[in-house]
Amino acid sequence: MAQNPRTSETDSDPTTGRNSGFTRRNYVRSFAAVATATTALGGAGAVSAQDDYEVIEAQGQTITIGAGETWENKLIDMTSGQDIVITARDTDWTIRNIGFKGKNTSGTGTATFGVADVSGGTSTVENIYLGDGSSTGNTNPNGHGQTAFWVAPDHSGHIDFKNVNIQNFADNAIYGSAPGTNGGGTIHIDSSFAANCYVSHFRLATEGSKVTNSSVYVDSKDGYVGRGIWAWAPGPIEVSNCQIEMNGNNNAIVAGANGKPTEVTVTKGDYDDKAGIVEHAGSNVKLGDNVGTNPKAVMPDGVPTSPEEAASGGSK
Repeated sequence: MAQNPRTSETDSDPTTGRNSGFTRRNYVRSFAAVATATTALGGAGAVSAQDDYEVIEAQGQTITIGAGETWENKLIDMTSGQDIVITARDTDWTIRNIGFKGKNTSGTGTATFGVADVSGGTSTVENIYLGDGSSTGNTNPNGHGQTAFWVAPDHSGHIDFKNVNIQNFADNAIYGSAPGTNGGGTIHIDSSFAANCYVSHFRLATEGSKVTNSSVYVDSKDGYVGRGIWAWAPGPIEVSNCQIEMNGNNNAIVAGANGKPTEVTVTKGDYDDKAGIVEHAGSNVKLGDNVGTNPKAVMPDGVPTSPEEAASGGSK
C-alpha cells in the first residue's frame, strides 16, 4: 500500500489522510506483516546486557508487545543510523523504562511507536526518553517525518502516557487524534514534556482524553515549531495544569480540523497568548479563571532526561 500524502499540517480530512485504516506508514509497517518481520520480545537484533537494562541496536527491526505483556528497561541505540519500530496493538500491555540514544536519522518517516488498545482495556506507556529527536530526512518525497507515538484509529480502550520526554521530532510527538474517526478510545497524557516538534506536540480527539501536569516548549532557534496542543473532533478534550510556552511560534492551542468543531476545556496552567488560541469550524476553547498567560515550561517530576536514566528506571 502506498504511503499517503502529508495531511497533518493542515485542517484536512482525517478520513482521507493518515487517519484512515491503518495508515501512518501502513500502521508502522502493518501488523499483517509483523508475523514475518517481527523480532520477538527478548531478542531484538544486537543486544548487550547492562546492570539494569539491555542495549538494543536499531537495525530496521520491528518489536511487538502482546496482550498483558510488559516491555521494559531497554536502551535503544540509534547511532547505527537505522530505524526501529515498536508496536503494541492488543490490550493491557505496558511499555516502560525505554531510552533512545541518538537522533533517528534513518529517513524512513515511520512512527517509532505504533500503539492501540483494541479490546477496551487499559494499557500504559511510562518513563520514556525520546529527547534526541529525528532528522528531517525522508527517502519518500511524499512521505512524512518521524512521529514519536502514533495511536491507531482502532484504539478502543484507554492508554496512560506518563513521564514521557519527546523533543525535536520531524512530525507529531504524540499523534493521538486518529481514534476520533473510528475506535473512540481515550488517552491521558500526564506529567510529560514535549518540545520543538513539527505539526503538533499533543494531539487528541476523543471524549475523555486529556493532558494534565505537562509542558510544551517551542523555541524558534532549534528544532521544529509545531502546535502546542491540537484537539480534533469529536472531543471534548481536557487540558489541566499545563505550561504551554511557545515563544510566539505557531499556536498554543488549536481546536477543530477538517471543518469539524470540537471543544477544549482548560483549567489551571498557562499558555502563550502571543502564539494564541485558534478555534476552527465553530470550535470552542473554554478557559477557566485560573488560566494565565505567562507560561514557564518545566520538566515535570519523574520525566527522564537521558536515555540511560529512562532505561534504568530512575535517575543515575
